Amino acid sequence: MNEASAGAHMVEHESRAAILAELHARPFLPLQVPRRIYHFAFATNHEEAAADRAAIETLATIAGLEAPALDAKFHYFDFGDWRLRWEQHTEFTTYTWATGLNAETPFAHADPLASDEIEFRPPGRLIVATHLCVVDRAIPLDDLAGLFNSQSLCVIGLGKDAGHALTDFAVDAHGFTRMAIRILHAPPLEAGRLAQRLLEVETYRTMALLGLPLARAVSPDLTTMEEELSEITHALCVGELNNNHDLLKRLSDLLAANEALSTRTAFRFGASRAYHKLVRSRLELLQETKEAQYPTISNFLNARLDPAIETCNAVQARQTRFSTDVARTTNLMRTGITLEMERQNGSLLDDMVRRTRLQMRLNRMVQGITAAGLAYYLVGLFAFVAKGLKEAGVIPSNLSAEMVEAIAVPFALLASWAFMARVRVLSNRAAKEEQVD
Repeated sequence: MNEASAGAHMVEHESRAAILAELHARPFLPLQVPRRIYHFAFATNHEEAAADRAAIETLATIAGLEAPALDAKFHYFDFGDWRLRWEQHTEFTTYTWATGLNAETPFAHADPLASDEIEFRPPGRLIVATHLCVVDRAIPLDDLAGLFNSQSLCVIGLGKDAGHALTDFAVDAHGFTRMAIRILHAPPLEAGRLAQRLLEVETYRTMALLGLPLARAVSPDLTTMEEELSEITHALCVGELNNNHDLLKRLSDLLAANEALSTRTAFRFGASRAYHKLVRSRLELLQETKEAQYPTISNFLNARLDPAIETCNAVQARQTRFSTDVARTTNLMRTGITLEMERQNGSLLDDMVRRTRLQMRLNRMVQGITAAGLAYYLVGLFAFVAKGLKEAGVIPSNLSAEMVEAIAVPFALLASWAFMARVRVLSNRAAKEEQVD
């Protein structure tokens, strides 16, 4: 059953076609020997990528060739003597020009742009420029090695006696890094695969190193923030909580600055690690073997690329650790402020208790005075009534009004005390009812 019949009665996922096409999106192309190849990579943002696609479409139109599809990320052009491999990636675009003209002598034509062999000037910012020569076994390996800088020259065997690869990762007078492949037993398709993998090592190596300048640039800012955090922590240790508002403001500013720094570096550092893994992957696919006394490409990059990636990782780890330290210091300060507020609240509660007790004492004194005043008032009323009754002859002659007034004093006091007791009972009952509600 073929693919068409397999999906005839099924609903396909909307991404199935794109996933299947991705496996064949960037095929390896046969490579005839000898060959000279010029590989360029241009960093492109969204606008530059759109301009790049428009430029490649214009190039195809002028040459009378088919332009890439709107969603294509790879296209191959045949201009006769020259071949062009165009690839568009997430943040860069590559142009790989190849020709067999005058390719017998390695590096005899170092700059095709200056000689107008290649007139096309793509948009974007140049990040990689590599000159790769592919020759056969007729040129001795030592003669080919003599064209490179001996101090950084790397020579490896490729695959199962497929050939040799040479590079010194140095930039020549024309701005190109030089590479060479000496084919032994590799057929054209295998030669194309080896050339493409070697160029990818150079491209991904360069892209991986983009994180190093950024790591170096942000390190002084990170050091300054760490020193300020140390000062704030020291202030907390010596108990300088009088200016806690200012310290909290400084901590908040530090946290915001570190978040801005992390946002600025997160993508670049993550991309550097991803490109580093791709370099390792391509070197494994090359199946490099050590050749004579020369170091391998892996050994060279272990000593130079790996430390750069570790620097990026270390800076990112510092940023993460700094955020944690700021959060911990903030929590410590908040704990101190909370304890200070609890101490102040405790003092306020003690003052309120003392004031409440004083108020209760004053209330008792007022109640006593009120009872005495009420008793005095009642006695006065009894005296007024006793005088009237004396004049009316109701009171016996042997009792004077003053005596009746004196007899009424205990009764007035008792009545006053009973009244105040009743008031207290009603007050307590009302307080309980309000508390229940």
